Amino acid sequence: MSKISRRDLLQYIGAGGIGAVGGVLYSESIERDVELLIPQVVPPEDYSPGIATWYNTVCNQCSAGCGISVRIREGKAKKIEGNPVHPVSQGRLCARGQSGLNVLYNPDRIREPLTNAGQRGTGNFYPISWDEVLTTIGSRIGRLKIENNASRVRLLTGRVRGHLDELFAQFMGLLGSDHYQQYDFTYPSALKAANKISFGIDQLPYYDIKNADLLLSFGADYLGTWISPVHHSLAYGHMRQGRAGRRGKTVQVEPRMSLSGAAADEWVAARPGTEGLLALGIAHILVSDGHYNGSDRDQWSDVLQAYSPSAVSAETDISEGNIRQLAREFGTSKAALAIAGGATTAGTNAVASAVAVNALNHLAGNLGQPGGIIFNSDQAFSATPGTRQAGMQGILDLVEAMEAGEVDVLLVHDSNPIFSLPDGVGFRQALDKVPLIVALSSFRDETTEQADLILPTNTYLESWGDDVPDPGVGFPVASISQPVVTTLYDTLPVGDIMLSLVRQIGGELPMAMPWRTMEEFVKERWREEYEKRGSADQDFEAFWQAALEAGVWGQPGVMTGDQIVPSGASTIAAITNPASQFAGSETDYPLVLHPYLSASLLDGRGANLPWLQELPDPLTSVVYGSWAELNPATAEDLGIREGDVLEVETPAGSVSVPALIFPALRPGVVAMPIGQGHTAYGRYARNRGANPMDLVSMQIDDRSGDLAWAATRARVRNTGERLQIIKTDGVTRTLGRQILGPKNDHA
Repeated sequence: MSKISRRDLLQYIGAGGIGAVGGVLYSESIERDVELLIPQVVPPEDYSPGIATWYNTVCNQCSAGCGISVRIREGKAKKIEGNPVHPVSQGRLCARGQSGLNVLYNPDRIREPLTNAGQRGTGNFYPISWDEVLTTIGSRIGRLKIENNASRVRLLTGRVRGHLDELFAQFMGLLGSDHYQQYDFTYPSALKAANKISFGIDQLPYYDIKNADLLLSFGADYLGTWISPVHHSLAYGHMRQGRAGRRGKTVQVEPRMSLSGAAADEWVAARPGTEGLLALGIAHILVSDGHYNGSDRDQWSDVLQAYSPSAVSAETDISEGNIRQLAREFGTSKAALAIAGGATTAGTNAVASAVAVNALNHLAGNLGQPGGIIFNSDQAFSATPGTRQAGMQGILDLVEAMEAGEVDVLLVHDSNPIFSLPDGVGFRQALDKVPLIVALSSFRDETTEQADLILPTNTYLESWGDDVPDPGVGFPVASISQPVVTTLYDTLPVGDIMLSLVRQIGGELPMAMPWRTMEEFVKERWREEYEKRGSADQDFEAFWQAALEAGVWGQPGVMTGDQIVPSGASTIAAITNPASQFAGSETDYPLVLHPYLSASLLDGRGANLPWLQELPDPLTSVVYGSWAELNPATAEDLGIREGDVLEVETPAGSVSVPALIFPALRPGVVAMPIGQGHTAYGRYARNRGANPMDLVSMQIDDRSGDLAWAATRARVRNTGERLQIIKTDGVTRTLGRQILGPKNDHA
């Protein structure tokens, strides 16, 4: 073994640095080749061995848009924390955000372009050069454009915001195709549709939990998985302990206790699918008992007449006394706020239920008020997010088009519909009718495995972009995503890939989209917005540098949106009997299936990250695998013990999982976490647990067109097999040891 001096060793260690000024990486002229162990002897002049540098960017582990600070040392990302100046995360970060390092350094990342050499789905991929793969795709799309058949090109992405969304839309528009769709299982389609009905807005409002005195949540796990959990957790902490002499109260309505339910003062286990009825029962009392005295009081009284406490009690299985108590507290609180999410907005009555919850906010007079619903200002630096969300109806239309042979090229980016949709949708089968499928992805998930060509994308820690949080924070905010490390493999940012395709297709596209990189595109768009706003405090370059260093731009206290409180007329007109219809008869399927988003894996996108697989579920403490939760009374009636392997069956299919006895679950319900059950997606996710989406029947909320994934009935059968569930907690009993008994004075 050759000897290395201490000086040489320090030189070798010092070879991995990156620039530290304004978040800009050092130039390509000194960029190291990632294949070399000793890439350079002389590091950049602004590099100091052993000194950490922090870069601000945007988390991409869910849709909340938290600002993050990434600690870089010796050119490697070492730690991710919340950006303290970002109004969403305010210096905090959840476990999913912390696990972003597992995305960057995941051993299962796609490291180079791939082409399928065999039958789709067999995984028989081999490497191909970027020039060849881009030429193949560009020539195919270019030919369709010349033949005026560009409408046969489809683009399906996950939830995309900011100027990447604009880039996608501009690309498809110049081709002559209006078939750009987004699909994200977690997108709150029903809530947004209800807010459009109730408030006339096309964006999510800001729910001011921070200043509320009473928070009444109908299924929204705001501390775990709902919309923006880090921001909501901060708001919850302030609501409970941040005001001297003023402590807010929280009530959680849901059949299965979530993290928010465990932290609530009161957990109300209403019958699944009747949460909207409970909201209308509370609204009935608010009006009849004189808590609401608006000019339209008589109209409200008429429409709510059918929802008396006795009638609602019979439907929801919540006592009249409890309903009246909730109404009294809601009506007398200085700042009462009602929110809806989770299973409440995932039934066949999803929009109707959310409209009913919105009615409570109108009757409480909290619209546009602190502690209530704040209507966000105009979006900054991008178009309104979510306008291209396909929903379930849009996906069904895409499947129908593929089946009919109307799609020649399908581009799929950051979306895994084969995993997140019920098999009854037929998405995988419809792909067989598409001549060319191109996946733009960092990982080989179930949908990527069906592709003909795979274009490996940079992770969000290696890419340029920007973001506008949805919902906002009550004032204009925009964030910048920037690379915090040099690109590790032969991959490209997705924006750069699209711009490369523009040059390959040719024609008028390169003239209309002249940017060479996503960095150029984003910077130009920010320059245009900066000049439009007419700021004279500093020149653009100084502004851009400051925004890069901060990772965010915002104008606290500036409200440019319409803060006029809408009338309740549209809500009154939209109120219907919000009771969900379930697939399967109660006789054949006596239990209600309650899938729920995993606090760690979310909808399954985090299943390929080992840190999240090892993270115990916050309520059950289970790690790895899948399970079916039953109330102790239900389990006793069925003769089921914890660890018994159950066959859970619905009209849509069946899965086998071990039973977990969970007291914080309404009897007559079988609950399963979403996230496991992947057949691909890397070594940490593959062949682990079961996917409850295989049990979900094709039920759709007519108003939003979205999947009603909480509207399926089930039955369970004990297979006679047993399986030990891996969890970190003990048992809830003393097992005869009396360790919690009275103190022995003679001990």
